[in-house]
This record gives sequence, C-alpha cells and structure tokens, in this order.
Amino acid sequence: MRLSTVILPIHRWAEGQKIWRRAEDLGFHAAYTYDHLSWRSFRDGPWFGAVPTLTAAATVTQSMRLGTLVTSPNFRHPVTLAKELISLDDISGGRITLGIGAGGTGFDATALGQDPWTPRERADRFAEFVPLLDRLLSEDAVTYEGRFYSADEARNIPGCVQRPRLPFAVAATGPRGLRLAARHGQAWVTTGDPKLYETGTPEQSVEALRGQLARLSDACAEAGRDVAGMDKILLTGFTPDRGRPLTSLDAFVDFAGRHRDLGFTEIVLHWPIPDSDFAADEKVFERIAMEGLAQLG
Repeated sequence: MRLSTVILPIHRWAEGQKIWRRAEDLGFHAAYTYDHLSWRSFRDGPWFGAVPTLTAAATVTQSMRLGTLVTSPNFRHPVTLAKELISLDDISGGRITLGIGAGGTGFDATALGQDPWTPRERADRFAEFVPLLDRLLSEDAVTYEGRFYSADEARNIPGCVQRPRLPFAVAATGPRGLRLAARHGQAWVTTGDPKLYETGTPEQSVEALRGQLARLSDACAEAGRDVAGMDKILLTGFTPDRGRPLTSLDAFVDFAGRHRDLGFTEIVLHWPIPDSDFAADEKVFERIAMEGLAQLG
C-alpha cells in the first residue's frame, strides 16, 4: 500500500512551497491538490489554481509524484487541458497523475456563467471528455467533432514524458463512470458513499466500498482487463470515520489495514488545516507519514 497526501491550494507560494517540500521529505508517494475555482468553506479565503501550483511544486520536489484530485469538465476543455498537462508532465520530469471526475454542483458549476448541468449531462460530458483527452495526450494531432467538445487538428507535440501518456486516476462510482475507469484509467478513485457521511457507520462504509470495488471489477471484466492491474485510491475525509484516522498512529493503522484488506492500494490523507474540516495534530500526521505503513506491516 502507498500513502499520499492532498495539499489544498490555499497558501501563498512563499509558505506553500515549504509544505510541498515537507511532503516529499516525509516520504509520501504522491502529493495532490484539488482542481477547483473555489471550494466549500474555503470560498471566501485564498484559493490558487491547480496547474500553476503543481508547476511550482514540480520545481521544488525531485521524486514525489504530483497530481490533481480531481479535475473535471466543469470549467475545463480537453484541448487546452491537454496542452497544460503535457507541459506540466515535462516540467516535472514525468511525475504527473491526472485525477479526473465528472464534477459536481459546487461553485465551479456556475462560475463561467452557465446553468448547472444535470447529473445526466455531467455524465454525458464526462463520457466524451475522457476519451478525447486520452487521444489528445497520446497523439500528435487530433481532429474530433462531438456533441459537447471539438478539436480541429489540435497539436500536442512532443507529447507526454510518460508514454503513451500520463496516467489517469478516474473518480467514479456509477456504472458509466466505472466503465470509463476500466477503459481509460490506470487508477480508480473514490471518497466512499456520500450517503453515509452524516449518519453511517465505519462498518457500513466498508461494505459500501466493497460493493464499489466489486462493480469496478465487473466493469474491468467487461472491458477485457484484470482489475488487479489497476490502482485503487481512497481519498479520506469523506467517510463516516472523517478525521478519526489522523487522531493517532494506531487509529491510522486500523483504518488503513481495513481498507488494504478490501483491495485499496493507496490512501490519501489531507494535509492538516487548522480550524477546518481537515484539522489534525501535525505531529501525529507526520508520525503517520513516517511510520504508518511500516506499522501496517
């Protein structure tokens, strides 16, 4: 199992760069950031762009993987996103993972002046966005005319450092999204079952995740691939456990062990943010980063 972190883009770079460097020093496999224009309770405070933040992070780290958790079509277009990702993959020396999902109904959904899309339209757009982005990152020139997105001889030379392209970590729980993950993803991402967040139990969450993993396996079988070859990423903080895994090393080991046994290959912890839903004791967090996987055995 791998242990990673997600660093929200809320810090001016004079301070933020220290956090990204520290994440690498602590031995995290990857450090991700959210790709939003603003987000929930952080809307009225500092919030910086994901791609410039990751570009800067690439220049102050050496080996840790970097990426988004997650990018969505809410304010992105595949053609321009592909160009940014190819540039970012080059600057980082091939260390970028694109976490990608269908998006939701938050601030991103209307920031460009559009009406929020229905769940069906989000799914329809995602089903077109991912395959087109796959082509744009894999081919020198792409022409495509779709219902939502088009490309006219879009050029992406020299392509990604990682071949045939940088990896996709597809966030999905529904059947259409899981099929996309099976066809295009090198990894799958989940935050658990949102219906259980307020009133569910950790045991119910584990069973819900077990069901998601079973449906992912079915989608992979339908696509003719072995689900064992796909990384399974759990972004923590959104299950009924909430911040409990960060209260002590023992609590983390118990949480990580239960989810490793389900089949997860990577656990992602939020970097502590005081006075927020992601508040945690930084000393405990650092101890988990340095010793958690060793204690897990």
